[in-house]
Amino acid sequence: MARPRTARRVARGSDALFASKAPSRKVPFEFVLDAVAGAGAYTKFFFGCTAIYLDDKIVFVLRDKAAAVVDNGVWIATTREHHASLKRELPSMRSITVFGDGETGWQLLPAEDDGFEEQAMRACELVVAGDPRIGKVPTKKARRRLPTRS
Repeated sequence: MARPRTARRVARGSDALFASKAPSRKVPFEFVLDAVAGAGAYTKFFFGCTAIYLDDKIVFVLRDKAAAVVDNGVWIATTREHHASLKRELPSMRSITVFGDGETGWQLLPAEDDGFEEQAMRACELVVAGDPRIGKVPTKKARRRLPTRS
């Protein structure tokens, strides 16, 4: 039987900015964790990235990988209807290319941008303030039932 995954709360004010079940994992852009820690954020790891959740919503994914470096940075969970208004506050924001051509629901603050840290901090301020444009409640996947023996 597989062990259930557990999320870890972001700890504030310690050398380790968050509690992790695997301390050897390197979390990119740790300043983002510190900025949202006071709001009750927690992290989950998947696909070599660090996801940040607030309550039941995923708000960011932190990505710094050797493959597709153009998509490294802070991924923002949002919807197309909010892109224009968020882009006014976060001018370097763009769609993630690893998902294919065209506009995607997930948006990126690219790490390669000169104003990356300032814009990432602005995005954190919006999340901590409860801005409804950022964050998605992930859909729950139905568990696959194993066939029973007769």
